[in-house]
Amino acid sequence: MPFARLATATTPTCHIGLGLAAVGRPGYINLGRDEDLGEDRSVETLRTRTHELLDAAYAQGVRYFDAARSYGRSEEFLADWLKDRPGFDDIVVGSKWGYTYTADWSTDAEKHEIKDHTLAAYERQRAESGALLGDRLDLYQIHSVTPDSPALSDKELHAKLAEAAAQGLTVGFSTSGPAQADAIRAALAVTVDGEPLFRTVQSTYNALETSAAPALAEAHDAGLTVIVKEGMANGRLAGPHAPAVLKEVAEQAGLGCDAVALAAILRRPWAGVVLSGAATTNQLASNLHAAVVDLDDDQLARLATLVEEPHAYWERRAQLPWH
Repeated sequence: MPFARLATATTPTCHIGLGLAAVGRPGYINLGRDEDLGEDRSVETLRTRTHELLDAAYAQGVRYFDAARSYGRSEEFLADWLKDRPGFDDIVVGSKWGYTYTADWSTDAEKHEIKDHTLAAYERQRAESGALLGDRLDLYQIHSVTPDSPALSDKELHAKLAEAAAQGLTVGFSTSGPAQADAIRAALAVTVDGEPLFRTVQSTYNALETSAAPALAEAHDAGLTVIVKEGMANGRLAGPHAPAVLKEVAEQAGLGCDAVALAAILRRPWAGVVLSGAATTNQLASNLHAAVVDLDDDQLARLATLVEEPHAYWERRAQLPWH
C-alpha cells in the first residue's frame, strides 16, 4: 500500500493532500474562481500555477497528490513536475478514470466531462494515465461511483482491476451524490477470487455533508485508506461564503474558516488523507493550518449544526455554475 509511506512521515501536514481539480482545467464549479485565477487561464499559465502549488505543498510536508483524467491537463502538469524532481520518492500519486474531459480548455462548454464506467473506458484511460505518469502512478480510482454504477457489477472489469493490483497498482474508488454510503458499502462487497478488490475510498465529507461518515468508518475498519474530498464544499465554507457559525469558531481559533473546516475532518478517526483543493499558494498555506487547529467539544457541537440534508446539499452543488 503506497499510503504506508504517509504512516512513517513526521510532518503534521502529511495527512493533508493536494487535489488538482481546481488548477488542471480553466473551468470548475468552485466559488470565487474568478478572483483566484483571473482572466489568463492559458495552458501554460495553469501549468505554472500547478507547479508552484506542488512545490509549495511539498515544501510544507504534503505528500499525496490527486489528479484525474477529467481534470483537464492535471495528470500532464503533475507528470511534468515529477520528471523534474526524480529524487522526490516519498510522494504518493493518485488519479482517477471514468470521466472524459470534453471542454477542450473552454469555460463555457455545453458539457465539461462525460461519465463512462465501462471496461473499454478503463482500458483506454489506463493507457492514457500510464503514458503520462508511468510507474509514478500509485493509486488508480474509479471516478464518482454511485449505487447504480456498472463498475460495481462488471466482473470482467473487476478481473482487469485485480490484474493491475497484482502488478502493484493500488485500486480504489471515489463516490459522489446523496447515496454515497450505499455506494461505499456496495464497493466494499466487491471481491475477486475471494479477496476485496478496493483498497481506498475517496468521498465527499464536510461540515455541510456528513452522511457518508458511518460507511467511511466501516471502510476504515475493513482496512481501506479513506481520502476525503470537497472538505470546503466547493468554496461554500471558505471565508467570503462561510456560514456565521463557522466564522465565529474560526475567529475564536484565530485562523481561517478553511483551516477550521478541514481541521474538523482531520479529527475523524477514519480520515486517512484530507484533500486541499487550493487554487493559490496563499489558500494552500491557510488550508495547511488545519493540521494544528485544536477544536473543543463546544466548537465541534456548534459546527455540527451546519449539517444539511444530503439531497438538498447535492442539489445545490449541481446548481453551481462552471466558470
